[in-house]
Amino acid sequence: MAESPITARTKDFAAWYQDVVLSGDMAEPAEIVKGCMVIRPNGYAVWEVLQRELDTRFKETGHQNVYFPLLIPQSFLQKEAEHVEGFAPELAVVTIAGGKKLEEPYVIRPTSETIIGHFFAKWIQSYRDLPLLYNQWANVIRWELRTRMFLRTTEFLWQEGHTAHSSHEEAKEEVLRMLDVYADVAENVMAMPVIKGVKTNNEKFAGALRSFCIESMMQNGLALQAGTSHDLGQNFGKAFDVKFQSKEGQLDYVWQTSWGVSTRLIGGLIMSHSDDKGLVLPPKLAPNKSVLVPIYRKDEERASVLETASKIAKEIGAKLDDREGQNPGAKFYHWERRGVPVVLELGPRDVASGNIVMKRRDTGAKEILPQADVAAKLPVLLDQMQKDLFASAQKRLKDNTVLANSIGEVEEILKTVTAEKGGGKFVMAHIKDDAVCDARVKEFKATIRCIPLQDEYDGPGNCIVTGEPVSHRVVVAKAY
Repeated sequence: MAESPITARTKDFAAWYQDVVLSGDMAEPAEIVKGCMVIRPNGYAVWEVLQRELDTRFKETGHQNVYFPLLIPQSFLQKEAEHVEGFAPELAVVTIAGGKKLEEPYVIRPTSETIIGHFFAKWIQSYRDLPLLYNQWANVIRWELRTRMFLRTTEFLWQEGHTAHSSHEEAKEEVLRMLDVYADVAENVMAMPVIKGVKTNNEKFAGALRSFCIESMMQNGLALQAGTSHDLGQNFGKAFDVKFQSKEGQLDYVWQTSWGVSTRLIGGLIMSHSDDKGLVLPPKLAPNKSVLVPIYRKDEERASVLETASKIAKEIGAKLDDREGQNPGAKFYHWERRGVPVVLELGPRDVASGNIVMKRRDTGAKEILPQADVAAKLPVLLDQMQKDLFASAQKRLKDNTVLANSIGEVEEILKTVTAEKGGGKFVMAHIKDDAVCDARVKEFKATIRCIPLQDEYDGPGNCIVTGEPVSHRVVVAKAY
């Protein structure tokens, strides 16, 4: 049965996104479980590549992987007041187990700061035990009202880093180091440019002193928070009595951080690069970087074409699509929808001439080249495609980032923006980090995404809400 056509981005971006996810073998809704999804093979293979890229960087920066329980005593969340208040609406709670009502309910992990705080208190006694640099690959549950595959689901996969330090300075260095790791993977692996910044106090993680983030722009101009890194200060140390003896012999509470990215990155990847034909994957993230499709019509052509195709595929590390019962057109369609960066074609005439056809997924450009050159040419082409995808996304970010000097101007720019119709912008405006200002921006369904760490947008001015002096512009946008 033929796959259904993909909705055009210009017609309905939200429907287009759903179509690309489904046709790209990325995921499908788990309609029997509210708000959840099934991650299909191509989607999970992309997640595995992302995991490897991140995990390698975590270990290079001295972190070790651990695993903590999925179930957290409800009382743990109540120890840090701001934390429990922030997560209360999203919690799923287990009250019965083994056929009996539990004396104390368990919360299914929405994040792990509390249970990790408990064990840090057991493991840390002295400054000699610090720093503790841990990371956990896990799933979490947050009971979302409105869900969209990869972007916001009730259950999702992620990593959550948790560290403990003897000084605030060391903890702050860790927060920014991991933010840089996230930005590196986003830009150099996913080809997705980001703005590094700090969240407003109103938008920070519940229980943190400060939250830092990377913000990316999707093709429809909406923002996506692609990763966060939190300075937890001593809040969780005090809540769970995580103390250590300093070099000077004094007792003090540890300084903690937490940081995380999730399968939401895959949603960002899709919306950054894909087109109306389906999924487009940057070569560094593609599970299959190239596929070779042999073409033959007669039985007598089959053996020679497959022999040459198999030899070339093995030499260059390409996947050979030698499936029977599928014509070449169906195979090309299959790999195009799944975002394979390069597809090679080899038919009887190519065998005779010693040539091969190479096609880029992003531009559709075809090139005929000698078979002897393909091993050298393919990595060059993949590298160029990686750079071109990043450059295109970077240009989109630059072209759709605008300045505004009044709250009315910001509202006018963003008031008609929707996830379906797009038209979004990153609006740079002078706005104070104050709850009143956050609330004013939310009146037209936008948010202050972050205060950029690099000041590229003309420095200080007066807040367009309060009139008070501020040292920077902030990013205002509508977001997922």
